[in-house]
Amino acid sequence: MQASSTHLVLIPSYNPGASVYATVASARAQWAPVWVVVDGSTDGSTEQLQRLALEDPDLHVIVLPHNSGKGAAALHGIETALQKGFTHVLTMDSDGQHDASMIPEFMQKSMADLDAMVLGVPVFDASAPRIRVNGRKVSNGLANLVSGGAGIGDSLFGFRVYPARALAEIMRSNPWMRRFDFDPEAVVRLCWRGVRPINVPCKVRYLTQSEGGVSHFNYWRDNKLLAGMYTRLLLGFLIRLPILILRKLGLP
Repeated sequence: MQASSTHLVLIPSYNPGASVYATVASARAQWAPVWVVVDGSTDGSTEQLQRLALEDPDLHVIVLPHNSGKGAAALHGIETALQKGFTHVLTMDSDGQHDASMIPEFMQKSMADLDAMVLGVPVFDASAPRIRVNGRKVSNGLANLVSGGAGIGDSLFGFRVYPARALAEIMRSNPWMRRFDFDPEAVVRLCWRGVRPINVPCKVRYLTQSEGGVSHFNYWRDNKLLAGMYTRLLLGFLIRLPILILRKLGLP
């Protein structure tokens, strides 16, 4: 297990069920500290996480009173991390999809290039729903278009390391990125800011309900949210296009 005073693992969590305990344990086996931001959960996981934190000084649990969305929970954790002197956060989902054994590799790549963001590129197994796999291809294509061909390996995968201050400054100045739109909009806006993506393949597993898998994705609501997000990002891209072209050409 590795420890850091600059890089922490941040896990936004909303009604994940019992799977969150294994997620936290696997993350703690790889890294310290690990923070969980409980986003208004009502499934009883809050109390157990707090008990675990009492027994583990490298586990910190932040409890938000109401569900505000993944992006809002992540921003709360990032702002608190900045106040404590941390510079980078690795976000991962609480439902056990992400491979915690990859945490050290992602952190090491971030520490070697502090100005970059390290993005996980999912390697799917047979458990992945085909509609989700195919749908993200559309999102990835749009993300690379509106980022000016920045080379975003995957726009939706939530296992990634962010430069905390850059992301916090972007989110403070925008009212969006608070719910399911957080992951794709964050990488595009960071690319606009000049933060380079480093893409790293990472296994992902979709748990069945019998395995404790929980999904809060709503196809109508969240796809509508993504459609609105890409509309405003396209407008933002067109405004920034001259700057992005100059950057591609290596000109000031």
